Amino acid sequence: MTDAASPARGAVRADGDVGLLSPVSASPLVGVLTGDRAVLAAILAVESGWAAVLEKADLAPAGAAAVVASAAEAGRYDPVDIARRAQGGGNPVIPLLGDLRKQVAVLDTGNVGAGKAVHTSLTSQDVLDTALMLLARNTVEALLADLKGATTALATLAEQHADTLCVGRSLTQHSLPFTFGLRAAQWFQGVAAAGRNLENVEFPVQFGGAAGTLAAGSVLTSGSSATPFSLADALASQLGLSAAPAPWHTNRLAITSLGHALTAVLDSFGKIAADVLFLSRPEVGELAEPRAAGRGVSSAMPQKQNPVLSVLVRSAALQAPGLAAQLHLAAANFNDERPDGAWHTEWPALRQLLALALGAAGPLRELAEGLQVFPEAMRRNLDLAGPLLLAEGVGAAVAPLLEDKDGRNGKQQLQAVVDRTLQAPTAEQAATYRKLLREAVPASVLPDVRLEELLDPASYLGEAAEISRRILATYPAFAANSSSDTDANGASRG
Repeated sequence: MTDAASPARGAVRADGDVGLLSPVSASPLVGVLTGDRAVLAAILAVESGWAAVLEKADLAPAGAAAVVASAAEAGRYDPVDIARRAQGGGNPVIPLLGDLRKQVAVLDTGNVGAGKAVHTSLTSQDVLDTALMLLARNTVEALLADLKGATTALATLAEQHADTLCVGRSLTQHSLPFTFGLRAAQWFQGVAAAGRNLENVEFPVQFGGAAGTLAAGSVLTSGSSATPFSLADALASQLGLSAAPAPWHTNRLAITSLGHALTAVLDSFGKIAADVLFLSRPEVGELAEPRAAGRGVSSAMPQKQNPVLSVLVRSAALQAPGLAAQLHLAAANFNDERPDGAWHTEWPALRQLLALALGAAGPLRELAEGLQVFPEAMRRNLDLAGPLLLAEGVGAAVAPLLEDKDGRNGKQQLQAVVDRTLQAPTAEQAATYRKLLREAVPASVLPDVRLEELLDPASYLGEAAEISRRILATYPAFAANSSSDTDANGASRG
């Protein structure tokens, strides 16, 4: 029994998956670049590109490529129907190819023999692997645009807040004085490093024939100046992909490298989202997401302003490792010259990774470009630990000045001061530490002025500013609008 809320068994929705339960990947751009119609268009682009390559090599009749290109318009085909029929051969290329040949026959009104240019010497894996590389390349181009927008914004935050004091935290507890500029620079470094890695990923064409031996390609080019390898290179050029020295039917590094790079990008996004989620808690209040009408609302609590951008980004980051693992699992199980299922499990995992990375890049960019920073709250939280936060720096500067006392060296004496301070109520620890420290370290050894310098958080920032500068200088292409103009070794870039 079925009703309007329970579709009949076997029914196929015409609109497919629209991201109802994956809001981070529900943007129109994600659908355009990674959806079923994009897959269909990529497959047809490969078939059309191959026809053009064959005609240029005089291996297909003159005029055939134009007919195939017209027949390969994606709007001519129904992805729902093709998906259903794909169950018959295990991949979508087979039913689509049948439809394409029919279209070519109808459009070949000049009887040029355009059908001879369709899929000749190719196999389904050649087409689908190449199509997925084409789909991935287009998606990564859009992803990198948003990623670089985010890194530009993060670089600006790092420079604007180079001297903005905040507290560093380790294992959830206050550790040392820090700067928000360095935190933003570290966010920048994670995203820029992952982005640079993604830029270096190659998208190779696939061409191996039925079993990866190019046997049909050898027959096709017999007596021609072309070779199977020159045809493969020409197809790569035609589609804007990388040439491949050999078929990679069962060597899946092209897939796993891409999956790794996408996951690393989402890792870097997830780090930022996790930090913002914590730092924007009302009781912390150091940051806030940019406001937008209707965003962050609650169905029950009208006062809520949920950090939705960070939530969406984090949701993508948490899904990515499992998808990357699926790609590696498939690669490790590519038995024989075409596997029995492992290849098929790559497709949804890779496409979902592409969709998540692209879907998260937009919110991450918006978050970085509109992030609200509250230095006063940062200083308030920094001051919660009081001068105890400087105990490491005090120890390094003062311990060598103290003589052994009661069998304890200077470091042990100062540790005793800290231990006694921690026994006091939290609200009294700042005053207690100052009092006990002054008692343990005579003014003759450490004047009051010098003691106050040591207890100033700004005096114990180490190389925070230089670390930030070196990070920004290491990735100049990702800090496009920042004012950093020197490389990591201090040399001018211009």
